[in-house]
Amino acid sequence: MANRKLGKPTDQRVAMLRNLTTALIWNGKIVTTETRAKEVRSIAEKIITLAVKEYKNTDMVEKEVYNEKGQVSKEEKPQDQPSKLHARRQIMSYLYDIPEPKKEKETKKEYKDRSKGNNHPVVEKLFRELAPKYDGRIQEGKKGGYTRMYKLGVRRGDAAPMVVLELV
Repeated sequence: MANRKLGKPTDQRVAMLRNLTTALIWNGKIVTTETRAKEVRSIAEKIITLAVKEYKNTDMVEKEVYNEKGQVSKEEKPQDQPSKLHARRQIMSYLYDIPEPKKEKETKKEYKDRSKGNNHPVVEKLFRELAPKYDGRIQEGKKGGYTRMYKLGVRRGDAAPMVVLELV
């Protein structure tokens, strides 16, 4: 994949782009230089497109569950199809894991209970919130275009052009 060098060695450049892409998906917008934003935009568009294509691929499966009394009961639970699981793993291999932030006035136990089953909150946000939102966009006939850039002017000190990159 050809991309800009951004004045950094390969390992630093890859880590910086992964970090910026993760921050964009988690926070919804970032402020960075124009050249970095253009690189992050292409990566984020590809990741979001992959999530939008695969987020519906789940099956309902009957599983046997034991309750407190030791009795067996059957429950229907969603299970990812292989293509969705593959897409999820591809996205997890690129994005960093960010722990869910603790809410104000939330005890440690409440925080643990709330974040217990969610090991990858960024990927979950992508599949549960962003993909359904952008799926409607595809139904309207628009393919891609999930991000928007606003120019802010130049940065004081080195006069680098700054932009706000945000999810539409």
